[in-house]
Amino acid sequence: MCSPEEEALLRLEEVFSATLARVNSLVLLPLLETTPEPSDPQGRECLRLLQRLHWSSQRLWEVTEESLHSLRERLCHQDTVGLESLMLLQHAERVLQAHVEYIESYSSCVVVQAFQKAAKKRREFWRGQRKALWQLLPGVSPEASVGTVLAQALHQPLAHHVQQYVLLLLSFGDTAAEPHRTRELVVHAATLFVNLQSFLRQALDQALATQALWHSLSSRLRDGLCTPERRLLQDSQDVPVTVTPLRAERVLLFDDALVLLQGHSVHTFDLKLVWVDPGQDRCTFHLLTPEEELSFCSKAPQDRALRGKKDFPVLGADLEPSEPPTCRCVAYTFRAEGRLCQATYEGEWCRGRPHGRGTLKWPDGRNHVGNFCQGLEHGFGIRLVPQGPEDRFDCYKCHWREGSMCGYGICEYGTDEVYKGYFRAGLRHGFGVLASAPRALQPCKYTGHWERGQRSGYGVEEDGARGERYIGMWQADQRHGPGVMVTQAGVCYQGTFQADKMVGPGILLSEDDSLYEGTFTRDLTLVGKGKVTFPNGFTLEGSFGSGAGKGLHTQGVLDTAAFPPDPSSTRKRQLGVGIFPVESHWQGVYGPFRDFVSAGCPGDEQEALLGFHVQNSRELRKSQEYLCCERTQPEPCADRMEGILDELLLHREPRALRECLRKALSNSLHPLGKLLRTLMLTFQATYAGIGANKHLQALAQEEVKQHARELWAAYRGLLQVALQRKGQAPEEDEDTETRDLQVHGLVLPLMLPSFYSELFTLYLLLHETEDSLYSQGIANLSLFPDTKLLEFLDVQKHLWPLKDLTLTTNQRLSLVRDKCFLSATECLQKIITTVDPREKLEVLERTYGEIEATVSRVLGREHKLPMDDLLPLLIYVVSRARIQHLGAEIHLIRDMMDPIHAGGLCDFLLTALESCYEHIQKEDMRLHRFPGRWDSREPW
Repeated sequence: MCSPEEEALLRLEEVFSATLARVNSLVLLPLLETTPEPSDPQGRECLRLLQRLHWSSQRLWEVTEESLHSLRERLCHQDTVGLESLMLLQHAERVLQAHVEYIESYSSCVVVQAFQKAAKKRREFWRGQRKALWQLLPGVSPEASVGTVLAQALHQPLAHHVQQYVLLLLSFGDTAAEPHRTRELVVHAATLFVNLQSFLRQALDQALATQALWHSLSSRLRDGLCTPERRLLQDSQDVPVTVTPLRAERVLLFDDALVLLQGHSVHTFDLKLVWVDPGQDRCTFHLLTPEEELSFCSKAPQDRALRGKKDFPVLGADLEPSEPPTCRCVAYTFRAEGRLCQATYEGEWCRGRPHGRGTLKWPDGRNHVGNFCQGLEHGFGIRLVPQGPEDRFDCYKCHWREGSMCGYGICEYGTDEVYKGYFRAGLRHGFGVLASAPRALQPCKYTGHWERGQRSGYGVEEDGARGERYIGMWQADQRHGPGVMVTQAGVCYQGTFQADKMVGPGILLSEDDSLYEGTFTRDLTLVGKGKVTFPNGFTLEGSFGSGAGKGLHTQGVLDTAAFPPDPSSTRKRQLGVGIFPVESHWQGVYGPFRDFVSAGCPGDEQEALLGFHVQNSRELRKSQEYLCCERTQPEPCADRMEGILDELLLHREPRALRECLRKALSNSLHPLGKLLRTLMLTFQATYAGIGANKHLQALAQEEVKQHARELWAAYRGLLQVALQRKGQAPEEDEDTETRDLQVHGLVLPLMLPSFYSELFTLYLLLHETEDSLYSQGIANLSLFPDTKLLEFLDVQKHLWPLKDLTLTTNQRLSLVRDKCFLSATECLQKIITTVDPREKLEVLERTYGEIEATVSRVLGREHKLPMDDLLPLLIYVVSRARIQHLGAEIHLIRDMMDPIHAGGLCDFLLTALESCYEHIQKEDMRLHRFPGRWDSREPW
């Protein structure tokens, strides 16, 4: 049997459902049907509000019907369906939301007097409906206007229904003998509808107070301020306040804005962008807005001055409103003169200033999206700047500090040029690369240092139109100081530049190794006094000049008595070495890293140092997606930096340190890895393409060694920071000898692969002539069968590994050749499979071991070869290994090997390999006899 409360609830829901349907048919539908589409904005607004009220009424009726259905199900199946199944209890928030939507729609209509305006347009119709309306509202005075009756008809049934809801739910809570869960649902629903009852009263009070305010203002002010959703919270006519510096005559506090009336001027402040600072007493407080700071003072303490006496609690919340958040997200358009005038900012704010992530847009088409701090661009950001009438933009993707670009950035210009590098105070400063479009009519690329937006310091420029590359010093965007010019035709120049022009004497080397020492023009034309040394040793000294159509002419002395120079002397003609110290080449690359380490490796500056990875989306510049730059940040920078430093502390033993450095140098997000990649970029810009000139080999070699020293110093700097963070004592400074051992033995082998391609190309070009003679010698020796070659090389027969072979005149020579010192030959061939000089020396040492092992097997006893026995055997193995470019390999090993090997076995074997290489170059090996350089037959 059902309880009296359930029966009462059933009757209440049935009556309310029927009342809603009747109000809808008698009031809302006629209001909509009899209101034609108005032409004025206010009329259209009233119609929109009435349509919204009709929709919310329908929604409320549907929810009531669902509640009624759940109640009937409960009454029909009391044994199986519990009280908690009622929609009013199980989905109390949904029922509540339908009531709130109706109340908000209704109060908006009250604010703008939508009912009175609609009734006024169709007076005759509503006079005919008076009887039905008065039957619906028997308690309404007969003298009441039609508008008042319409408002009461849409309000009274709801107010009565909510009141009865509260009483019944409280009764349920007192009498329910259900489980604890059901009692919780009843109490929860009762609490919600008690708050709804308060909300209904206060919403109506606010709507009536706001309606009265609009009547008290002039039509101009009313049109500018009145919106259906806006509610008045406080009026300074009720609570007098003094405002400075604006001296406002009247202050109106709405639920969404603060309005100051000053004569004919109206100052409106969005409450989302108002921050309040309490003064020293309770009578004064300060307001912070995006562009103004205001002080408010009242005669008496006003704790709730900006909350308003009409405030009501959010449903389910405490009675006292919570403090507004310090950080907010909203859009605002700046009006005051300055760099942000007419700009619209949308994003995060703090105390009246853009702070956090946001988007800034100017009327002229400029856009900036990124991080802000106290109103200024600060951190990573992307800015688009339109350029010219054509649909072109400059795009800046970089780090900002206090409103200016600072740190690493990538800038794509509307001219199709791209700059990747560092900035300071909004200008290119430090290391950077500026490149024109690949298909530009005059392609050009500069890789080097910048100062205050101009090229200054050491840098490399490639001029594609002229086919030239300049390597040297710059000042004020011009070539200034010592420099080297390399042309696509293989011509090299070394001299001094001033204001972008060659001045004074210089050196000119041509592709055929002709040497000119003297003066010449910018296009490398000989002019003035000079001396030419030809490849055959002849010299021409005198005055040079050129005229239009006359070619080069000279007046001087030709000396033909000199002998051709030694090829080794032409190799010594290396440019760039000494004219600018290798230590000063790339200070713009090392400098930011040193500053980062000196500052203690702060995590928030790591991305500004290391750069970021972004998608190149030039075609999406006008879309919002382009402003959303994807950066590779798998974890916060501070945490990543802490992990990097911890890793260094854990791997300080030699073997562990080698692996740790290997991982660091291969990781582009590691400071050492980023430093290495930047140095690779500079190396390629200098020595690849046009820069691949044999006369730059020594400069490139010294640069690689300097990079290795800088990388080791960078590791040491990071290690000291890691020790300092852990409170440990720093390591003592290394002496020069210890540092060089670590650089050559540890760092150089790890980093050399990154530079090997360009560096080895220079060695190939430098030793091309010798390698050509060597290749011809190898071709000549390959014609010899093994036995003939061993005999020709004066290898003693008792050392020949042919004891088990029966040689006949019909036997194929290849079978014999493959048996002689095959293991040593295969071992030596592995010298080209690695780029590490140390590993190449190990291959050479193992080759020597294989030769001795083969000889020992032939003799049946362990045998140490004296040098005059080893050298012919080594020549045999080298000739059969057929290693290409052996001269380039030998010289690279010699230049890059660890000094610890000097004077040892590896050094000795390398010298022997050099001797073999020189002997193989001889044109007539049949007549050549080995010099008696090693006379001792003693084992070594």
